[in-house]
Order: sequence, then C-alpha cells, then structure tokens
Amino acid sequence: MERVSQAALTAGRRLAAVRVLERDRLTPDIVSVALSVWSVRVHGTKRRWRRAETEFTCPCCGEGWARDKLQEVLSMLPPRAAAELRVKVERLDEVLLGRTHHERMADSELSWWHRRC
Repeated sequence: MERVSQAALTAGRRLAAVRVLERDRLTPDIVSVALSVWSVRVHGTKRRWRRAETEFTCPCCGEGWARDKLQEVLSMLPPRAAAELRVKVERLDEVLLGRTHHERMADSELSWWHRRC
C-alpha cells in the first residue's frame, strides 16, 4: 500500500475546505472559474471563454467580478486553506500591477483591482 505524504494530505484538506464552502455557501466550482477568469484578465489573454466562465462574465461587467469573488472566498475560508489560495491570487495580482497603472479618475471607493487600466 502506498503511503500518502503529509503534504498531500494537507493539500487535500485545503481543497476540501474550498469544496465545502462552494457547496454550502457559494456555487460549485466558482473558485476555479474565478481563478481562470482572473488569470485571463491579468495576462491579457484574448482566448475564447470556456462555458463555465461565460456564465459569470459578460461584456458590461468585465472580469472584475472574479477578483471580487476570490476576495470573498479568502475571507470565508479557514486560515490554512485561505493561505494557499492567497498565494495564487497574489501572484496574479503582482502580474496585474506590473502590466497596468492606477486610474486616477476611478472611484476611490472601488477595490484597487477595479481602479487599474
């Protein structure tokens, strides 16, 4: 019988925390969809949207909803599960910050990612 590493067990528990949150309080698979949509926004990719992504992204609303949802999820997850997701989100945020600039005329009440262009 193959032994399961402690790291794999921990990662499995963190993923389970996300799945439970999605099932109980959000929409199934919304975290992976939000990560994918946010990645497209951050990297400026002009690929076609996947079916799950089109359900949540429309031309008038843009991709900002994805970062909003990720922020919401980060605040709802247990600390250890949130830490793993936060690393992924912060990596994408760093790319966005490097590719865009602050829009001075944007509403200061908006989250920082909505004030980038």
